[in-house]
Amino acid sequence: MVTLTKEKGAADLDGVTKMGIGASWDTTTGSNGGVLGALRKARGTDLDAFAILMSGNDPVRFAGLDVTDPLQNGAVTSTGDNQTGRGDGDDELIEVTFDKIPAHVTSIVFVCAAYKKGSDFKKAANVSFKVYDSTGGATQQVADIWPSLLGHGNAIAVAKAYRAGAGWKLEVINERGTIKQGDQDSLLRFAVNK
Repeated sequence: MVTLTKEKGAADLDGVTKMGIGASWDTTTGSNGGVLGALRKARGTDLDAFAILMSGNDPVRFAGLDVTDPLQNGAVTSTGDNQTGRGDGDDELIEVTFDKIPAHVTSIVFVCAAYKKGSDFKKAANVSFKVYDSTGGATQQVADIWPSLLGHGNAIAVAKAYRAGAGWKLEVINERGTIKQGDQDSLLRFAVNK
């Protein structure tokens, strides 16, 4: 298994027609122990995975939360909103079918955020992102992206898929930042210039 990093540069997606990025995390008590910590862990932690479709520097659509098929053609899909982080495997998954992406979409920025009010990265442990190749119908994990534990903010720009001639490349961004919780404009602005 390959771990993708910023330092390795962009990965060529030649031959990949369908790719997925899955976000997974475990709940934790954060800095609270005792009864309050146990209640927080039982309630779970709500992180949200987004794919923000860009035309140049303009965000034009996004997938995530209850927007599961923003182009209404299956080009970019989201499994929807997991509000607890419980269970094995991916908690949320974004899939992209490259040949269905309209020509004016030049890149897709993948973001994970503690988007809803009260959610917090500090209440999540083992946050990771898995990259899948689903070309030909069989899904196979091909890489991991591990976000840095350093930095501040409630959002991580994980990676960006962008057009390179007739194909696509995937570049790790791994950049933390702050968005205003519950504010869609703030989320979309976070993806600009990534």
